[in-house]
Amino acid sequence: MTATRWIKSSYSDNGGSCVEWAPDHATATGTVPVRDSKRPHGPVLMLSPTAFAGLITLARDTQL
Repeated sequence: MTATRWIKSSYSDNGGSCVEWAPDHATATGTVPVRDSKRPHGPVLMLSPTAFAGLITLARDTQL
């Protein structure tokens, strides 16, 4: 997935927790890739749109 355009989550601005996702891949395949931006060649978590929405809800509702 090296040629994929990655977008940093707006919820990643809390002191170094950098989560990225690939919207173009999600649109094309229906699977949402998520990764740690500090490890761009590390593992990628592949989520269903429903699971990704749950992750966003968790990030929005959790106070770190």
